[in-house]
Amino acid sequence: MRRPETTQIKDLLARIHFSCRTRQVADPETQRSLSSHQASILDHLDEVSATTLSQLASHMGVTVSTMSLAIRRLVAEGYVDRRRDSGDGRRVCLRLTPAGARIKEAKSTLDPQRVAAMLEALSTEERSTALRGLALLSRAAQSMPKQTQQESRTTPADPVGSSQMEEPS
Repeated sequence: MRRPETTQIKDLLARIHFSCRTRQVADPETQRSLSSHQASILDHLDEVSATTLSQLASHMGVTVSTMSLAIRRLVAEGYVDRRRDSGDGRRVCLRLTPAGARIKEAKSTLDPQRVAAMLEALSTEERSTALRGLALLSRAAQSMPKQTQQESRTTPADPVGSSQMEEPS
């Protein structure tokens, strides 16, 4: 059984994330927009070290065909370079292009303007208290042992509807 504090932290962080998350990511040079999902794919790629399509799909918990569709769009936009592995022609290797690296660098999980607006709604004392609490949680999170990929993707089932958040009005 979950402790009440665990449920409360999970719910509160989800609400903050839902309210302040970046909805679109704009290329700082061209001003073209990418969805946050497309930008998250770029977060998992590198300009130098290639990642295979199957590795990326597995890591992100989707099928290779689903990831292939997403990558095709990113290649067409010039953000990802896709090439066959020279040692094994069956493998598809992915790297960021300079444009993809620019997006990756510019991307933030939380929209700074939305975070600033959220903080402005608090008094000075409330802001200070909130920041101290987040700093404590951050410190505790950093001291936790590293999890394997599979463990971090697997969570116990929540009661129906508990993980769905409505956007605050």
